[in-house]
Amino acid sequence: MKFLMVAALGYTSVMAMTAQAQDRPATLMAAPGSETPPEEWVDATTGHRVVRISDEPGSSSNYFNVNSYTPDGRWMAYSSPSGIMALDLRTFQSRLIVPGSVSLQFVGHRTGDVYYINTIEQTQGHDANSAHTPGAAVRSPDSDRQGQRAIMAYSFATGQSRMITTLDPEYSIATINADETLFAGARNTGDAGVGVNPGSVMANRSPDDEVGPNGEELTYAEGREVQINRRLNMKIPMEIFTIDIGTGEKKTITASTDWLNHLQFSPTDPGLLLYCHEGNWHVVDRMWLVRVDRPDTPKLIHTRTMNMEIAGHEWWSQDGSTVWYDLQTPRGEDFWVAGYNVETGKRTWNHLDRNSWGVHFNSNEDTTLFSSDGGDAEMAAHAPDGKYIWLLRPRAIPDVAGISAANSASLITPGVLDPEQLVDLRNHDYRSEPNASFTPDGKWLVFRSNMWGPGHVYAVELAKPSATAN
Repeated sequence: MKFLMVAALGYTSVMAMTAQAQDRPATLMAAPGSETPPEEWVDATTGHRVVRISDEPGSSSNYFNVNSYTPDGRWMAYSSPSGIMALDLRTFQSRLIVPGSVSLQFVGHRTGDVYYINTIEQTQGHDANSAHTPGAAVRSPDSDRQGQRAIMAYSFATGQSRMITTLDPEYSIATINADETLFAGARNTGDAGVGVNPGSVMANRSPDDEVGPNGEELTYAEGREVQINRRLNMKIPMEIFTIDIGTGEKKTITASTDWLNHLQFSPTDPGLLLYCHEGNWHVVDRMWLVRVDRPDTPKLIHTRTMNMEIAGHEWWSQDGSTVWYDLQTPRGEDFWVAGYNVETGKRTWNHLDRNSWGVHFNSNEDTTLFSSDGGDAEMAAHAPDGKYIWLLRPRAIPDVAGISAANSASLITPGVLDPEQLVDLRNHDYRSEPNASFTPDGKWLVFRSNMWGPGHVYAVELAKPSATAN
């Protein structure tokens, strides 16, 4: 796809696109599935420019907390039905770098190599290629995995792939450490879960088909809670393990019958691993840190203080100093993006309104900006007007008249996130979550959407087109 810069199009062309868009419904989009998405448009609701990155329907960007960018800021990896694509962030042109039926995992923080598995399987983010996800390229179930699979790495320097190691059927990897010496993953070690992707809810039907305890009809979101709770109560034995990339040695880090998931190595500390106890958020103690380079006891990083308080969908700041997460006190009523400094234990809570809550949040390189990918009315926030990609600007709440409490340094640092709508997603089906991420230069947010029907990868420019361009 050619990236049509405003300078090349001319201001008249962009304004013409905007005028055409305003002839459509207020959402800017046509009815889902009714036409091919344009390569570029100015969102009539928000005034921001949106570019379609992918050419093939069924393409998908990575899960929100999985690194997709090379350390030099030039390339972004994403998935398509043809294989793994690389987007040149200088030109916004994509090219196929790994053809075939493969599963993109992540991009290395040190080398920029693109790591993948040489078979099709579910990757992080339950919605990415689910049979129940609109616009997805549906992939075979994990139970179809047979035999060993290879972990491969594509090098931009050589243009070639090499094999790193092999995985037995019951193993999967979720993350790579900062110096690219270790993989980490979780696996089911007993009972019915052996060989199944550890993040799976082990459900063979859509959440839409679940019913409540008295046979009442449930929403999709409620049905998913039922499925998650069912999986949680199975108490399947699990372990978190590492694989030494140089030697292939496997090491068990922790083991339990808790549902272990959402593994993320620190982007800067090679020995620090963040993971979660998966399950219904108001039930589990979710977020944990553990060192993998020495014997260590996992540390819980957020303790619930009220019933129905929830915390989750955690991610690392890019400098590795802070774990950020969605916090609700209680669920569906009061909304925060909270941070925990891993060195000092200092906590920051940034408040936001119901509509600008998102399924996933993210932050830019220096944490001066946050993003939200919004949500529909069925989700935790029950937002009446939340289906947007949002830009969130943090604003500190200072001491009144510069007068500080004696213990202020030990208290939570409060703030507010001021929202701006970037992309109108009122035609998006949130069974596929947009999973926005900032590009390394901080100028764009990349996300995936089915707002035109087929799943595609898009980017929205944070700055609005200049009204004086010519």
